[in-house]
Amino acid sequence: MPVFSSLKDRIKRIDPILFGAAAFLSLMSILTVLGAVDNFGQSKLKMQIAMTLAGTVAAFLLANLDYRFFVDRFALIFFAGSALLLAITLLFGSSGENIETANKSWLNIPVIGIAIQPSEFVKFTFLCTFSRHIDLVKDSINRPLTLLGLMVHAGVIVGLILWSGDLGVALVYLGIIAVMLFCAGVSVWYFVAAIVILVVAFPFLWDFLAPYQQKRIIFGFQPELDPKDVGRQPLMSRDAIAAGGLFGVGLFEGGIYEELAASHTDFIFATVCEKFGFVGGFLVVAALVVLALRLLWIAYHCRDVVGRLICSGIAAILILQTVENLWMCLATVPVVGITLPFMSCGGSSVLALYLLMGLAHSVSAREKKFYFRA
Repeated sequence: MPVFSSLKDRIKRIDPILFGAAAFLSLMSILTVLGAVDNFGQSKLKMQIAMTLAGTVAAFLLANLDYRFFVDRFALIFFAGSALLLAITLLFGSSGENIETANKSWLNIPVIGIAIQPSEFVKFTFLCTFSRHIDLVKDSINRPLTLLGLMVHAGVIVGLILWSGDLGVALVYLGIIAVMLFCAGVSVWYFVAAIVILVVAFPFLWDFLAPYQQKRIIFGFQPELDPKDVGRQPLMSRDAIAAGGLFGVGLFEGGIYEELAASHTDFIFATVCEKFGFVGGFLVVAALVVLALRLLWIAYHCRDVVGRLICSGIAAILILQTVENLWMCLATVPVVGITLPFMSCGGSSVLALYLLMGLAHSVSAREKKFYFRA
């Protein structure tokens, strides 16, 4: 029948590797939250399940759209809407549960009574607009005026996020920008110059950091120097990882994670390792590596500049957040509030990641149809 034939064709647009890896991570996340529901609360479990289901549906719908259709037509609207949303968050946002940081990263939606983190969803629109911008100027990508225009574009978004006080998310955006520009063919000498400028400017930028941010950097690389304050969480996280041993203490068993703040978000990897052991932690990391490699494979084979940059940008998000989060959980770098993709509790993070996966599926499906066979 035509209906079933059409549905079958639509299902074929789903990349099995991307879907399988993301589904496994979501399942591990839900299992972890279920095993710690007495500590995390029923609301966290319900939110994680609901956003995973909603995200899966959204990814399926996006996979069946041609990404070039809305990227080409709505790039300016995406950019203006992103800047407006971040500005509104800056003016009316709150710090969510983490009131210590005084970040304005969360925006309460009064009608439906929930809070969202706009910077997570802006990743989607930023990838669309920045890749479109690069595509328009690709023939003159290494001219100073061209790069200046791209920096203004990126600076508006990153600047608003930095102004809100969310240094961790801003660093992820800077990483995305660097990867996309590199993949677009920007000369390596521009990157060298940027690094030199940052090194020289760091002493001056230091004074603009909030006191709690300065403490996180000072003690972040050696938490043992401040074990009762800044170093307490990362040290407890490392202990929880070690306590899991090879196979973990058990899904419904308590442990160090119960006393660890943000054990459901920033330090979810510590909870996973304590419950499922080294084996569980390894499987989570392996799934994230598979996701990133698949995205890079799609980007490498993509003949469309926009599609290539989008997949490279999504891969950058996964790699940067994973590396930073794991090092943070192992008490080797400062805690900057970065979630582990698909694993950490948080409706905004989970839904936004599935939207990005839908975008990647759309690129993959379009390339399979017009350029290559997977």
